[in-house]
Amino acid sequence: MANLQQAADLIYSEGIPMPGVEVPQDEAVRIMRKHFPYFEYCLVRDWIWIDPDLTPEQSAAFARNQRKPSLIFAHTVIYDSSRRFDVGDLVRTSPLYKWEEGFIFATLNSAYLLMGDGVRKRASLETVASFFDRKQGLLPSTANVQMRGDHDG
Repeated sequence: MANLQQAADLIYSEGIPMPGVEVPQDEAVRIMRKHFPYFEYCLVRDWIWIDPDLTPEQSAAFARNQRKPSLIFAHTVIYDSSRRFDVGDLVRTSPLYKWEEGFIFATLNSAYLLMGDGVRKRASLETVASFFDRKQGLLPSTANVQMRGDHDG
């Protein structure tokens, strides 16, 4: 199991700077309604794009399930269209399904507008998986690791 220091390093250490979008909240909502009119969405800030280290077999499992092995951990929820999260909550996504406009990270369940600058980091699969409930998991069920799911939250 990933240790606490590895998890803390992932969340709080420096990463590769990555731009988000700087727009007022009402404009961010308009953008999301335009791109994802029938989709739940969340506006987030202070975010980290995480790329887990995977074996070729694990990467193939993501591809077979129409996902990419990346996820977002955000320190601050600005707005959630379905009120799953309160303003100021932390949130982590399930794996990436679609990347749009250079600042919208979409999973199979929700879309996340990345407000402000963030960072990109690599981490071991064990460290990334430690942020998921064992029942939800990170990898598709066809992967070598006994974790599955696509739940945002």
